[in-house]
Amino acid sequence: MSQPISVTEQTFGDVVLANKNLVMVDFSASWCGPCKAVDPLIDELAREYSGRVTFAKVNVEESNSIATRYGVQGLPTILIFKEGKPFSQINGAKPKAELKKRLDAALT
Repeated sequence: MSQPISVTEQTFGDVVLANKNLVMVDFSASWCGPCKAVDPLIDELAREYSGRVTFAKVNVEESNSIATRYGVQGLPTILIFKEGKPFSQINGAKPKAELKKRLDAALT
């Protein structure tokens, strides 16, 4: 899929945990300025890594229990899941090159 999937507590297990692909999960909120800055980067990466990585978004205002479960304390936070388990965590807004570096490391 070439666009991030919005996930909720009801769909997180199927979209993220049961996914055989690498999954990049963006934890954000509508009031978070740095999250808005990261959104276009995530969209670009979703197109570039289409077929290799699944991209998901968790709105912490609506699905706070997921954020709590994975220790998300600041926004934006990005978790990369490999085989249903957290593999890498990125805290704060980072440049696209840093996000690509983390994805490439997880894909190897």
